[in-house]
Amino acid sequence: MSAKDFIEKYIDENASVFTDTSDKIWENPELSLKEFSSAALYCELLKKGGFEVTEELGGIKTAFCGKFGKGKPVIGILGEYDALSGLSQKGGATEHIELVPGGAGHGCGHNLLGAGSLGAAFAVKAYLEKSGAPGTVIYFGCPGEEGGAGKAYLAREGLWKMLDAAITWHPSDINEIPSGTNNSCIQVLYKFKGLASHACSAYSGRSALDAVELMNVGVQFLREHMTPDCYIHYAITDAGGASPNVVQPTASVLYMVRANRVKDSIKLQKRVDKIAEGAALMTETSFDRTFIDGTADLLPNYTLEEILHESLTEFGVPEYTDEEMEYASALKSTYEIDVVPSFAASVDAEMAKYVKDNTGDLSKTICDFIMPVYHSRAFTPGSTDVGDVSWLTPTAQIHTACFTLGSPGHSWQNVSCGKTSVAHKGMLLAAKALALSAVKLMEDETLLRIAKKEFAERSEDGYTCPIEPDAVPIAI
Repeated sequence: MSAKDFIEKYIDENASVFTDTSDKIWENPELSLKEFSSAALYCELLKKGGFEVTEELGGIKTAFCGKFGKGKPVIGILGEYDALSGLSQKGGATEHIELVPGGAGHGCGHNLLGAGSLGAAFAVKAYLEKSGAPGTVIYFGCPGEEGGAGKAYLAREGLWKMLDAAITWHPSDINEIPSGTNNSCIQVLYKFKGLASHACSAYSGRSALDAVELMNVGVQFLREHMTPDCYIHYAITDAGGASPNVVQPTASVLYMVRANRVKDSIKLQKRVDKIAEGAALMTETSFDRTFIDGTADLLPNYTLEEILHESLTEFGVPEYTDEEMEYASALKSTYEIDVVPSFAASVDAEMAKYVKDNTGDLSKTICDFIMPVYHSRAFTPGSTDVGDVSWLTPTAQIHTACFTLGSPGHSWQNVSCGKTSVAHKGMLLAAKALALSAVKLMEDETLLRIAKKEFAERSEDGYTCPIEPDAVPIAI
């Protein structure tokens, strides 16, 4: 039996293990760095599955890994499991129905991501046991992708250097191998402290909220002096109270600074720090600065992208039942598509035309094709801590259609679809493609040698870690 047939048979026969895991994570959404139940579930499954488990990896309570095999190559498969705030939603519904008012939900599909990667790791383990071939597979439980940057904190400790390659995937609305680079990112929380007083005698008070507002105004003037790849976002997390007749003694603002390269994010962050200092001087307040997290830009690896694309193509896209298509059609009717799906389409007009041609000008409900392989150094503005992994070992990702075509990111529609058979089918496809890619890398040392050579050339400038030396992971 070929590796492809073995992996397909194994995952199909054990599909309920991985879909049930995904659904359990979906049913108990936990925010970044608070994924205690999710981490415990994965560790239990890994131990029962015969993996050597390390908990609290890198000192992070919800990070872990499960290792199986002997010798090289060592292939890492990355999993995530954190949810998003304010996205509680009934599964399988075609209208917005909160399960828990104001509760969390898996709007980015990390319930699927972690379980699909687990399926891949289990399939590779089964193949190694059957073949007796050398090689090690490690499943990494990576917390805090949505805020906390678990992979970046682990990168600061050099963890990813132990790997010969790292592969992962992400739920999407299209089947493709993303390429290119993106923004690095840094988050810092500023907590201003002033002096409370009656608003009618405000001369004796010092307003922390004034300091926050002045800081925000100062940053607006900074925007003219940033390069086009830079972004600055903020959220006032504490306005100091609800009484207008009290001078607010405390107020906090969370800033996110982005630039394509980490070095540029660090420079821009220092300018934002100076604006905070200026706001404190103007208001005679003080502030505490707390570093939250940071992520690096992605470093593409075309060799791994080719392998992942080949594996994805070998399995092909799932077939959907009439019932699944009816649900998906009803869900798709709840939003307008304002951007052509696909990474490649976002940077290349010909690829955008390809997507439109193959979706009937975006009229299809679910993506039923695999995008052509598209290598690129093109820049997209988002951020992910997978970027930090990519600077320490050859890294690449898969996207599979787990959501309806054009579904908005971080949306109730994604939460709804994430607990359906539509999403399960996309997840299992990703698991098969990741597992087959890992086996190919283990069995063909030439592929891995080429991937490493490309990585060495592309990473010659060296990794600049965005995590400050004394920072610790913080759940916001």
